[in-house]
Amino acid sequence: MDERESHAWLGLITVAQLLPAALDSQLQRDAQLTHFEFLVLTSLRFAPESTMRMTELAESTNATLPRLSHVCARLEKRGIVDRFPCPEDRRATNVRLTAEGRRALIHAMPGHIETARRLVIDALTPTQLDALAEITSAIADRLTDGDRRSPVPR
Repeated sequence: MDERESHAWLGLITVAQLLPAALDSQLQRDAQLTHFEFLVLTSLRFAPESTMRMTELAESTNATLPRLSHVCARLEKRGIVDRFPCPEDRRATNVRLTAEGRRALIHAMPGHIETARRLVIDALTPTQLDALAEITSAIADRLTDGDRRSPVPR
């Protein structure tokens, strides 16, 4: 890599390492959720009937099934999600956001948005923000061969 490429690469790696910890810290402090749990709840929130198969939820959150199962078990104990056999395929498991889970997500959103705004959005000019959206989209397309799911509508 030349100096320009190295500078860009190291900047991306630094942000990729620091941002998740900052988001986790705020969400755990203010809403007793990890950032991954917040992502799971957000994915469920935008699913039809707030319900997804575990395999689909794993894809949308980029998680392994064992990790997702562990997290969903923890959320289920707190009454935030329900897990139940899929009516179409009894071998599959569905996960549904409960009313308590919806309340937890709504409670977590303002602080999460404020943190995202403070750490990322407000640090950038409108032109930089547009460039960031374009850059992250191009990288995500490479990482997923252009076949990526998003927890929220595009």
